[in-house]
Amino acid sequence: MAPTPDAAAAGPVPSTSTYPVNLRLTARRVLVVGGGHVAARKVAGLLRARAVITIVAPDAVREIADNADVRWFTRPYQRGEVASYRLAVAATGIAVVDRQVAIDGDRAGVWVNSVDDPDHCSFTLPAVARHGDLQIAISTSGRSPALARWIRRRCEQEISAGYDQLIELLSEVRAEAREELGTSELDGWDAALDDGVIELVRRGRIERARSVLRDHLGLSSHVPGTAP
Repeated sequence: MAPTPDAAAAGPVPSTSTYPVNLRLTARRVLVVGGGHVAARKVAGLLRARAVITIVAPDAVREIADNADVRWFTRPYQRGEVASYRLAVAATGIAVVDRQVAIDGDRAGVWVNSVDDPDHCSFTLPAVARHGDLQIAISTSGRSPALARWIRRRCEQEISAGYDQLIELLSEVRAEAREELGTSELDGWDAALDDGVIELVRRGRIERARSVLRDHLGLSSHVPGTAP
């Protein structure tokens, strides 16, 4: 029997004024309520984040049922059980159930994403364009996931070449700045990146790109690890 939402629960959460974050979910317990294709997509993303996932659903699609990396309880959601987890996703498609998960989560201090119901989410999930360590999150605060996905596809086309090497170079120069200046919070990063660094990296001119970065950041002309 589906749980009945508590009438005393807080009202809908405004969709604006969100605060974007990246969560580290490795080895943290996450609950997914629901076993359909939408739930399976959420599970795939959580597995990439190395979360410890529990599924609660009477039935599940094959992507969940055959997945040895998740724990699946073949039953309906039990009121209040979300309190045992750090994060939760409600994806049953049954409004009364998904809303109850959100209500229970709010009371227990557990962040809950109620799929396709942004007014009852304590967090929403952006569309994410990924390439190596580079992630670009696109959000419409839950108002149009379709637009977020469309923009994500455009971003994926842009970040397909050279960005892995660029991130590696930026990380190295950032470490050099910390060693030489005591901080990497410098004003020259944007100007350096606007000065054709990505084009240099794509052409294989890594040391020239490094020199441009160091010049803009005010680092010494000598590169650590090389002969003076």
